[in-house]
Amino acid sequence: MSVYVITGASRGIGFEFVKQLSEDPNNLIVGLVRDKAATEKKVTAELGDRPNVKVLHADLTKYASLKQAAADAAEIVGDRGVDYLIANGGIVSYLDGFGPIGALKDQVEEVEAVGLELWQTNVIGNVHLFNLFLPLVLKGKVKKVISISTGLADLDLTNDVEIDVGSLYASTKAAMNLLVAKFNVQYKKDGVLFISISPGVVEVGHYDNCTPEQMQGLMGFIGKLKIYAPDFKGPISTVESVQHIRSVMEKASIENGDGGAYVSHLGNKQWV
Repeated sequence: MSVYVITGASRGIGFEFVKQLSEDPNNLIVGLVRDKAATEKKVTAELGDRPNVKVLHADLTKYASLKQAAADAAEIVGDRGVDYLIANGGIVSYLDGFGPIGALKDQVEEVEAVGLELWQTNVIGNVHLFNLFLPLVLKGKVKKVISISTGLADLDLTNDVEIDVGSLYASTKAAMNLLVAKFNVQYKKDGVLFISISPGVVEVGHYDNCTPEQMQGLMGFIGKLKIYAPDFKGPISTVESVQHIRSVMEKASIENGDGGAYVSHLGNKQWV
């Protein structure tokens, strides 16, 4: 019996978390989304009647909405607190997603706009999320905060495999990895585990509308991953990804030295 708060719960990995975790009627799941009404309809349509799923409005770019969500979540969870806070919500940039950062040298305004949006959503929004929900996490029994990261933020993978795509996006995830470690330093004495987990290469529909040029860049990236991991067969499903993440986050502990760690969905540094 655990209480979960999950951001970005309306689709992809976030919705799969809701689906899997709510299968146990003893679990209580609070999903944070931008479009509350649409997500509630989706939950009813795809999951049926699951009274242990609650949906709240929250926008990572708006502090007031996160503050209200924390207050609303406190009313829902009561004295149980929050066992797992899963920071899954975020945005992926298409601007830098298919080629090297140097290719954007003439797109000054676009780089600034996208860079600021990524930073505000993927970094600052999650800092506010952690700070606002920590009082509830401290009341929980499990006390775990999970940041969904990416293997693209790994320096060794970047340099050894020569991964040149996703620079702006990956840099925000790298920043979050460091911030997770900083939160760990502060709160491990209180029994709170902070950990960053990459979900693997997951099929969530990001590349459904690629242009031919973007597809060429994507295929180049996939080719490098196949050299890195010869058994790589392509993106895994959200079902498989979440199963792996759950296994890692449930086994992780401060006692085992996992506080502040940055690992893959396999629990190590093998990213695909």
